[in-house]
Amino acid sequence: MKAEILDKIASQISALLPDQAGQDMKNNIQQILARQLNKMDVVSRDDFEAQQAVLLRTREKLEALEKQVAALEALIQP
Repeated sequence: MKAEILDKIASQISALLPDQAGQDMKNNIQQILARQLNKMDVVSRDDFEAQQAVLLRTREKLEALEKQVAALEALIQP
């Protein structure tokens, strides 16, 4: 996960804490978030969008092949 995303989340959590909680608290929160998110099976937005594009192209090819098979079946049907 990108560092700026973790930093943003940590900053938002730190904003909820009293002013006495300093940079160390923010760093600890960021480290905990990074560890927990790494345990989860998540992908980056870029990877997700790339896989989504691959899936769309695959679906389009499948639909084209289905039409081709239907046309061929129509030719061999008596």
